[in-house]
Amino acid sequence: MRVRRVYEDPDPRQDGVRVLVDRVWPRGESKDRAALDDWNKDVAPTTELRKWYGHDPEKFEGFADRYRAELETEQGEEAMRALLGQVPSGGTLTLLTATKDLDHAHTRVLREELRRRA
Repeated sequence: MRVRRVYEDPDPRQDGVRVLVDRVWPRGESKDRAALDDWNKDVAPTTELRKWYGHDPEKFEGFADRYRAELETEQGEEAMRALLGQVPSGGTLTLLTATKDLDHAHTRVLREELRRRA
């Protein structure tokens, strides 16, 4: 499982299934250039949580706890099952995001949760 910025050039040899996991479409990115297999908005943090967090690294631990709670809801579980269901056995899933700071992004938490369920 990989995490990459959607603005990076696609790597067909290593990316496998490419899924955008942001709730909002990335500014300035075309659908053709993004080369997505899917856009799973339901697995992204809610708008309220995203606004509360504001990508403030000091709030990351609190954000991660709240985001995990969202992923544990029925809708979150369903969205994660759908995401994992797109990947063939032994295949690669690449989570795409527009976020600049990948160390403090929701994709870090999402990848951990998906690995636990895979």
